[in-house]
Amino acid sequence: TREQHIRREKASSNICTAQALLANMAAMYAVYHGPAGIRDIANRIHRFTQILASSVVRAGLVVENESYFDTLRIRVPDAAAIHARANERRINLRRIDAHTVGVTLDEAITREELAHLVDVFGGDVSALDSLASAAAPSVSQSAAVPEGLARQSAILAHPVFSRYHSETEMLRYITQLQGKDLSLANAMIPLGSCTMKLNATTELIPITWPEFGSIHPFAPREQTQGYAHMIADLERDLAAITGMAATTVQPNSGAQGEYAGLRAIRAYQASQGESNRDICLVPESAHGTNPASAVMAGLSVVIVKCDAKGNLDLADLEAKAAKHSARLSAVMITYPSTFGVFEDGVLRAIEIIHQYGGQVYMDGANMNAQVGLTSPGHMGADVCHLNNHKTLAIPHGGGGPGVGPICVKAHLAPFLPGHPELVKADGSPQSTVGPVSAAPYGSAGVLPVTWSYI
Repeated sequence: TREQHIRREKASSNICTAQALLANMAAMYAVYHGPAGIRDIANRIHRFTQILASSVVRAGLVVENESYFDTLRIRVPDAAAIHARANERRINLRRIDAHTVGVTLDEAITREELAHLVDVFGGDVSALDSLASAAAPSVSQSAAVPEGLARQSAILAHPVFSRYHSETEMLRYITQLQGKDLSLANAMIPLGSCTMKLNATTELIPITWPEFGSIHPFAPREQTQGYAHMIADLERDLAAITGMAATTVQPNSGAQGEYAGLRAIRAYQASQGESNRDICLVPESAHGTNPASAVMAGLSVVIVKCDAKGNLDLADLEAKAAKHSARLSAVMITYPSTFGVFEDGVLRAIEIIHQYGGQVYMDGANMNAQVGLTSPGHMGADVCHLNNHKTLAIPHGGGGPGVGPICVKAHLAPFLPGHPELVKADGSPQSTVGPVSAAPYGSAGVLPVTWSYI
């Protein structure tokens, strides 16, 4: 984010919410287990995978990948029958094709679960102990890991990874770090208008429930109907709050929402035979991710001046909209402005852009100030993004996890980001536009926070 504020349209990325909270959690996991503990976990996962691979081969099936750490691709006579057997044992396997299934193990797998897996593939459960004795004790000694790929150098060499390996030591260390933080428990914190200051326990509790927190992003639809109901409910609510027709919660950050919104505009304009529209007007007061996202979406940025008070210069906006009318794609407006001001020229600015054939993207960074008073859709914007980690109760500290939904008018709805997992009843894709996130609903695990808040 610092790079974008400094370099703006010359920035090399628009990454904003960098999932730093998740990175911190992973770091603490490493602090607690230390280098020896991490190696033990990795070796256990690999030994279990070796045992499964050997069981599958002994059952007459084929492991297609000779090299592996935790994942096997298994050739079977009838994949549907394997999935049915797995389903009876409440196990999901990766669906590859009619004769191939995939399975990945992790540190949470138990001996009982391994036995169930072996049984699913028709293996001999009674042979597990002998196969365990034959398995390589470590990754570095395994024939399944090609020579040269097993790490030989030291890991987690910093002293902090070798100090806190009991629950009490870890608790004291975390509390010591917490004591160095300035939070609302100590004083007022100047985080700006965009950031919600209260994240109620009531809103946060649901993310600890396994019904939400333990669902795989690609779990079969029949297993996620309650989750899907909540997400659809939330998308309708966000559309109502913003005065729009449709919503997607797929973007993982506000900047990713910007990119998805601009991409929807470009896809719509292309459908109208206006692929030539490639100019985006961005006020000089805009957040640095605005010009960076526009460039990533394939647009050329033209900067619009602001007056001495920081307000959008409407004369300069109209002059540049007129000059670039044949190529005008969009304008990016933050409302209230980055200075926290409800600019009285916003309706005129929207009118100008529409007059010259462009679309209006409203940055929702300061949406907190709009909720209940007005909305981007009411003012005439075509698309806006929200920061659920700012306006809608998801904690913002630590850099995430972020959710940057975009809400659009009806003409842009067909151009919201799609995903291979998002299909209509007839199996056809919901959208011809590709995804912006690896998971169909982005950071779905924290959506219950926003749902509860609303």
